[in-house]
Amino acid sequence: MSTSTTKSQKAEAVNARDFDLRDMIGYALGDVGNNFTFNLVNSFLMIFYTNVFGLKAALVGALFMSARLIDAFVDIMVGRLIDNAKMTKRGRFTPWVMRMKFPLAASAILLFLPAAGHLPMTTRVIYAFVTYLAWGIFYSFVNIPYGSMASAISGTPRNKTSLSTARSIGSASGAAIVSYVVPLIMYGNNSRQINPHRFFIGVTIFAILGLFCYVGLTMLTVERIRIDKTKPVPLGRMFSEMAHNKALVMLVIIDILVVINQNLSGVTLTYLFNDYFQNKTAMSIALVFNFTTVILVAPFAQTLVRKFGRKESATVALFFAAGIYGATLIIHTHNPWIFLVGLFFGSLGAGVFNLMVWAFITDVIDAQEVMSGEREDGIIYGVNSFARKLAQGIAGGLGGAMLTMIGYQSSSQGGAVQSESVANNLYTLATAIPTVCCLGAALLLLAYPLTRAKVIANADELARRHEAQAEHNA
Repeated sequence: MSTSTTKSQKAEAVNARDFDLRDMIGYALGDVGNNFTFNLVNSFLMIFYTNVFGLKAALVGALFMSARLIDAFVDIMVGRLIDNAKMTKRGRFTPWVMRMKFPLAASAILLFLPAAGHLPMTTRVIYAFVTYLAWGIFYSFVNIPYGSMASAISGTPRNKTSLSTARSIGSASGAAIVSYVVPLIMYGNNSRQINPHRFFIGVTIFAILGLFCYVGLTMLTVERIRIDKTKPVPLGRMFSEMAHNKALVMLVIIDILVVINQNLSGVTLTYLFNDYFQNKTAMSIALVFNFTTVILVAPFAQTLVRKFGRKESATVALFFAAGIYGATLIIHTHNPWIFLVGLFFGSLGAGVFNLMVWAFITDVIDAQEVMSGEREDGIIYGVNSFARKLAQGIAGGLGGAMLTMIGYQSSSQGGAVQSESVANNLYTLATAIPTVCCLGAALLLLAYPLTRAKVIANADELARRHEAQAEHNA
């Protein structure tokens, strides 16, 4: 055990029930609640701003990018704040979720306020930016402690895989419900004209349902690994040590590519089925496919990890996804149902990484503690979240810029008819982006250092250290 470990932190023995199904269900509910607002924003806010607020796509993209860049730095500060917070009887992370879920729900509702669409244009833009930034900050205060909580619920690789699988299922379920329901309620009599009041009612219902999901999270999960800090680790030294963690650096880069793909896919699919296929039923199914195919992979997650490892399984799956998306790009079909077949198999391959990504992060947290002797769940999750927010900002900027480049016409009435050239370019964007992103992520994952054997060795070493610390303190 390193000297820094004994000086700046101590392990606390917790008298709690064993890890079981309740933890998995509770943790899954956390990401159901997250996606009841996150997926609304990710998939539908841009089309709401362009077709209800009447904002130009390029302006919306710039707004998204600037707000996300600010929010990305907030993530690191939130992670640092949570890591240095005092331990409570509920643990370090649970109290933050309990407190911050209410302002998160309120800020999500304000994003889609129909009355704001009648403000003067300058005021409308300011309103959009301020409410979007506020939502992102409140989301950080819920999501970072929620994500960090996984490494505190259990330290065994098997249980971490179970939690990552549960979170992915929760994420997919929440996203699927939103993706299927919203396109069915967001339109009025005109299949391409958004009804802002129906949209607002739907958003409010989802925000309230999210609150109940967070209650389930905090009631069903237990933080068993509690590392109490006797003094904060200097920020400069901590970042220096993290910069030498190759696994963290690689995961950040890979996550940026994957999140750019996820965010742009949510946006481009919405426009693709609205203006190219002109089929709102197929839009609902497409968005469901884009998020829920991980549920089909979930039953095999433990077997894949046990036999091949997380890195190894995810790499093969991403190469498979890139091949499927590339084939869909080449055939350039006008049949929405043929497109849905390609989308299903492509998202199935990408879903393997999404299923395991949260366990990747807990593996990196373990690797950092083995290397430095310091347990920094919140700040490492915050750094990863910083990368994901950066990717979301890039995706938001690229999405708006690319729509402008191909000549997409915005309309405050939502009824603008796009040219055939614009519609065809929407198809190209919707298939080329996932092809490039999945291929790049797969190639980078080949260099990721935390193999199956290394993950097991790190877990065994930390179990030995924590047990020795608890015995010493007792």
